[in-house]
Amino acid sequence: MNDFQDWNLKVKATFNATSKEVVLTVTEAGELLGLSKDQMKVFVDKYKLTKVPIMRSVHRYLLLKDEIDEIVANRVV
Repeated sequence: MNDFQDWNLKVKATFNATSKEVVLTVTEAGELLGLSKDQMKVFVDKYKLTKVPIMRSVHRYLLLKDEIDEIVANRVV
């Protein structure tokens, strides 16, 4: 039986397979920072993170893993 993979994860897998940049979905990035998907969207806009647009979708985007990793590494616990 095939594992369910939502549309964002499929787009991410395709993008990562064809690009030198590694990306994360908004949900994945939020989990790394302890934020919900909605909180992460606000965070992205507030800190002007790079949004990697998804063709044919105005409201969906992926985030650069490098940027998220840098935020996680510099985060004061």
